Amino acid sequence: MVEALRAGVPAAALYAGPRRDADDRVREAVDLAAAAGIPMIEAGRAELDRLTGDSVHQGLALRVRPYDYAAPGDLTGRADETGRPALIVALDGVTDPRNLGAVARSVAAFGGHGVLIPARRTARVTAGAWKASAGALARVPVAQAPNLTRALAAYQQAGLFVVGLDAAGTTPVSDLEVADGPLVLVVGSEGRGLSRLVGERCDLLARIPMAADTESLNAGVAAGIALYAVAQARQIPS
Repeated sequence: MVEALRAGVPAAALYAGPRRDADDRVREAVDLAAAAGIPMIEAGRAELDRLTGDSVHQGLALRVRPYDYAAPGDLTGRADETGRPALIVALDGVTDPRNLGAVARSVAAFGGHGVLIPARRTARVTAGAWKASAGALARVPVAQAPNLTRALAAYQQAGLFVVGLDAAGTTPVSDLEVADGPLVLVVGSEGRGLSRLVGERCDLLARIPMAADTESLNAGVAAGIALYAVAQARQIPS
């Protein structure tokens, strides 16, 4: 909550419980909201539980404004402005907003330029995503594509190499020879992985080496590992 408010999350209101003076971080969140002109509304525990979907809230809940999604081309334009090869993470079938927030946080940490999501049947930028991103969504744009496969094809036509993360991939993410060029990393849902059409669109399928008896990683963890590998190859300070 504090990290999100420090990052200037576009909030509409801060809901606070009756014991908001009992914790230093809660008091700091209230002070930050007041300084940003965010209205504060007193709320009971039941109301806070409802607003946060029964997740841990420490007596605070932040209602964020509707998110202004970018277009897929905005992400490559942002890369051009930085003068660095494009680095984009695309999510295929990821439905948990917390994973979207975690991916955005990793994108910010490892020099990426944005996150691409399909317009339907996917996680969106919600309060849960903002919380998981620790404010990174204020710096990392999320673009929506009406059709993810077509958006990836457009990126390929623009010169980006599309790499899908897949347990059956032939190349470890640490050995990507294309890591220093314009790149899209495609992350599928936990368990199901990449959809057939998206997998077929990828130029290469790469894997994250794991112990044989290890379950599949969630999207946030998988994206973080892959982005770290790319950052190492590009020698971007982590």
